[in-house]
Amino acid sequence: MVEQPKTNSAALSPDEVMRYSRHIIMGQVGPQGQRKLRAAKVLVIGAGGLGGPVALYLALAGVGTIGICEFDTVDLSNLQRQVLHQTADIGRPKLVSATEKIKAHNPHVEVVGHPMPITSDNAMEMIAGYDIVVNGADNFATRYLVNDAAYLSGKTLVDGAILLFDGQATVYKPGSGCYRCLYPDPPPPGLVPSCAEAGVLGAITGLVGSIQATEVFKQILGIGNPLVNRLLLIDALTMEFRTMKVRRDPSCPLCGDNPTVTELIDYDAFCGSPPLTLPDGTLAAATH
Repeated sequence: MVEQPKTNSAALSPDEVMRYSRHIIMGQVGPQGQRKLRAAKVLVIGAGGLGGPVALYLALAGVGTIGICEFDTVDLSNLQRQVLHQTADIGRPKLVSATEKIKAHNPHVEVVGHPMPITSDNAMEMIAGYDIVVNGADNFATRYLVNDAAYLSGKTLVDGAILLFDGQATVYKPGSGCYRCLYPDPPPPGLVPSCAEAGVLGAITGLVGSIQATEVFKQILGIGNPLVNRLLLIDALTMEFRTMKVRRDPSCPLCGDNPTVTELIDYDAFCGSPPLTLPDGTLAAATH
């Protein structure tokens, strides 16, 4: 019988010591680091291509509280890349499917479900309960929303994106730049195709998601050289990894010297995108 975890500050149980033994023998982790992982609270936006591997590796590593913001249902076309869902899950809420798989892998972790789109109305309250936010969103409106909400909340944001054979990842910490420093304005509607329009190699989601999870671990443990002020670019066709320096822009409207974005805005209008449609066909006030 698997022992239930103790309080976050308590010593690791015998079951936890065995489960995380390959972590504990690492000098950079050890028992104290494993307790840090157990005490950490991480919010994952989306349980799809990126959010799936991120949440799965957070759970396997023993991150104590994993929040998942997801309102969609599992579709047959998801199964080419979304590792938390299986054929039998088609038509089921992704949040339910994801929670079941995570708990099956590690019953010690707590999964907190947020079965709704993240919006300007709920983002600040949702993010407040977490230490780190991981962005797995697949549209620009949500990406700008999560960036702004994380910055205004003083939270570290681990960001990732994928398309075709390409991927990218970076870490935004308040005071060290943000998504708007890199992309001050969204592209015109229709200029950049979505994964549904252009496609994506399934394996690239696991590659980028694993990198995002690794960056979360480094933030929790306080080790290594994180992707802060660096953008990692991945070309899977050539298997080349490039790193670009990303600096805080003093003229950034969010984190610059004279910010003009001091609260969450209407991100659908900002990006010129239509409101999200919920699985029942109703429109969600997803970004305003």
